[in-house]
Amino acid sequence: MKYIFTLLFFIGSFQLITQAQQRDGERLEALKVAYLTKKLNLNTEEAQKFWPVYNDYMADLKKVRQENRGGDELKREEKLLEVRKKYQASFSKALSPDRANQFFKAEKEFYGYVQKELQERRQQRQDNRARFRDN
Repeated sequence: MKYIFTLLFFIGSFQLITQAQQRDGERLEALKVAYLTKKLNLNTEEAQKFWPVYNDYMADLKKVRQENRGGDELKREEKLLEVRKKYQASFSKALSPDRANQFFKAEKEFYGYVQKELQERRQQRQDNRARFRDN
């Protein structure tokens, strides 16, 4: 009986963690959409052309990342670059070539911002733990 309760507890905990990660992923994607919309200053017509291309682009990037997980990092990066090159033309049709290039820069800036934020939060947690242990 104790085993069943323990098993149910772990299954429930796993589900909660999974749901939290999904919410975090959704929240991050919403922030990215807002950031790109603002950074690219998309009007309604441009947004209607841009977002479907963006969704296809993200699906292809995700597919490449999943297929090349744990493999040769250089080959993975090459394949990701191929996807970006492939979509350069599509983004240029939805926007202008200059603004398509601006999209790739804005995307890189966003991920840099997220990475910096995560590092700062990890450092804060480490600092808090150290203070807690010292007290």
